[in-house]
Amino acid sequence: MKLDMYEAIGGRQKLNAAVRIFYEKVLKDPKLRQFFAGANMDGLRAKQVMFLSMLLGGGTGFARPDIPGAHAKSRTDGLTDAHFDAFVAHFRATLEEIGVEAEIVEKVLQDLESTRKEVLGR
Repeated sequence: MKLDMYEAIGGRQKLNAAVRIFYEKVLKDPKLRQFFAGANMDGLRAKQVMFLSMLLGGGTGFARPDIPGAHAKSRTDGLTDAHFDAFVAHFRATLEEIGVEAEIVEKVLQDLESTRKEVLGR
């Protein structure tokens, strides 16, 4: 089913567009933009596309990233469940905006939700 999800979204080209739109939303969000101050956004977008590709089954050859390590500074800066929820809400809005079917959106969000404990260091 995972590869089907990657293909249903539209593959790497669609993920690139989704990640670009998503970070535009995140950087405008006063609750979230603080976590990205000084970040290399081009690099971050590329890593996010690779991570989502892996998560959705289209990223063969990608090593699983160190999710807790990648978010350690954000946790030090106060990252909470509320921030994670806002992040997921922006991702939902982005997937809906690019025309991903509702059933696929829900499955993608379930996969993202499965990373909550790692992101928040629990």
